[in-house]
Amino acid sequence: MSEMLPLFPLSAVLFPGMRLPLHIFEERYQTLVADLLAGPEPRRFGVIAIRAGREVGADSVAALHEVGCVAVMRQAAPTADGRYDLLTVGTERFRLVDVDRSRPYLQGEIELLPDDDGAEPGAAEAAAGTVRQVQAGFRAYLNALADQGGGVISIADLPDEPALLSYVIGAAMIIDLPERQSLLAAPDAVARLRLERSLLVREIAMLRATTSRPAPDYAHEQFSPN
Repeated sequence: MSEMLPLFPLSAVLFPGMRLPLHIFEERYQTLVADLLAGPEPRRFGVIAIRAGREVGADSVAALHEVGCVAVMRQAAPTADGRYDLLTVGTERFRLVDVDRSRPYLQGEIELLPDDDGAEPGAAEAAAGTVRQVQAGFRAYLNALADQGGGVISIADLPDEPALLSYVIGAAMIIDLPERQSLLAAPDAVARLRLERSLLVREIAMLRATTSRPAPDYAHEQFSPN
């Protein structure tokens, strides 16, 4: 079943459970926020990555990736000049079917995607093994980043739930947008974790081979189960 949702195209990928602060300064997106604030809660819109170019050029399905993430607006702080500072959180994935340009901003006809863990019947132990491998691989990745940066990176305990873990890892890794988008579009959590396992092996090898990769600050990384 499809529904219409306001769209916010970005040169970024949002994952379910991840927080996304936004500074709204374009007039059409100020209109989008005003329309959301005038409506009932939950105030939902779609964050979807642009294939190429800038946000202002994303006016068709062809300009956008197929899979995006629904965002719920949790806080909206207006400024004196009509801008907004938003706090949003991703909730669920969607597939973009079509776009509508009847409003100043894009609206999308979307289909929500299931958030299955992807474990086949009787394969729970195999899925748990994949979770443990990715957790270990991500910690090794953080250690490799710390070694390159000459510092220490600490992170809270990683979740054991496959879908949430897959989204935390997908959001935290330093990878290009197309790879991040491929993780969002993976059919299920186990498939996403397997892709992340391969990416982690590659990234760790690259980090150990070069000293030019910057280390990020993970102290402020946050995730939410909502």
